Amino acid sequence: MNTSAPRPHADADDLLRAELTELLPPPPVPDLTAERSRHLRHTVLRTALATGDGPAGRPVRARRPRQGLRLGWIVAPMAACAVVAGVAVLAPQDGPTGSPDRVSAGPSASPEAVRILAGAALAAASAPAPDVRPGAYVYVRSLVAHAGRDASGGPATLPPAHRREVWLSADGSRPGLLREPGAADTELGSEAPVYELDGPGATPRKTTMATSPPSVTNPTHAYVAALPTDPDVLLRLIRDQTRAGEGDADQRAFTAIGTLLAETWAPPKVTAALYGAAARIPGVTVLPSAKDAAGREGVAVARTAHGEQTQWIFDRTTSAFLGERTVLTETTPAGRAGTVLGVSAVLAKGAAAAAGELPTA
Repeated sequence: MNTSAPRPHADADDLLRAELTELLPPPPVPDLTAERSRHLRHTVLRTALATGDGPAGRPVRARRPRQGLRLGWIVAPMAACAVVAGVAVLAPQDGPTGSPDRVSAGPSASPEAVRILAGAALAAASAPAPDVRPGAYVYVRSLVAHAGRDASGGPATLPPAHRREVWLSADGSRPGLLREPGAADTELGSEAPVYELDGPGATPRKTTMATSPPSVTNPTHAYVAALPTDPDVLLRLIRDQTRAGEGDADQRAFTAIGTLLAETWAPPKVTAALYGAAARIPGVTVLPSAKDAAGREGVAVARTAHGEQTQWIFDRTTSAFLGERTVLTETTPAGRAGTVLGVSAVLAKGAAAAAGELPTA
């Protein structure tokens, strides 16, 4: 008769699991969105999708702190992204990434893409400046949807878009708030609980992980407002601050700019400089037609890397930024080429006096 030896530190493990279960209630399928912590999140997601081990056999319970931005978008901790209620949230596809800091030597942005981005920059430069006072909050309301796969595999499916509201402290001095239907409000920007091990076999020790200082991938309104307005200088800064991500430097920069456009409320000159920086990224092209999560049709500028295309959609008349889409350009286990992995629509931006309150004007 076979018997198994008791696990060392079983009591400590049980206590840890119980505490995590209490602290981290099951979230809804989380948003992918964000360059911040992106390289860690991708590693966990790829493992979950490629193997049947680990979290694929059981739901992971976790609470969403402030990730940071999107890609787009505010996302869950990396463990929560693997499987939630039996659904695996899609990671970007594996592919040859080359040197992490490689800048593409390929063709420059197409003349049509440069024209569209120049029009967007001109429109942004003439827009009213944000009036967000210190101590207030930047409010962003959007529609978002992200595809997921069942834990057993199969093609990705895109759920209906849902409303998403975010309040971010203008100066980063206070926690923000994420509000989505069907989920409890999530505090953003506070210190996240973590567990440390002093050595192999040691009892986990509870501590906190301090939030990162403001940056391109962890922006506050005050930080964004102070960004360079020279597109060349701004692009160099963005490349420098996104060095830690995966893939080539061009795609990381394009993704980070898209996040800033969708998730922050930058001053007109900074927004115009972001469009100018994007026009300097090689490989940016134009799609004649694309729809955002609200069904608004427009023209899009796009960049493709590693089997996925990121699209920024603009209003044809006003050149206003409408939203984003991520689409497979190659057939993979997640779906056929043309499968939409994510879509968003920016509906409103404003200044709110407190987290949870709507802008007064």
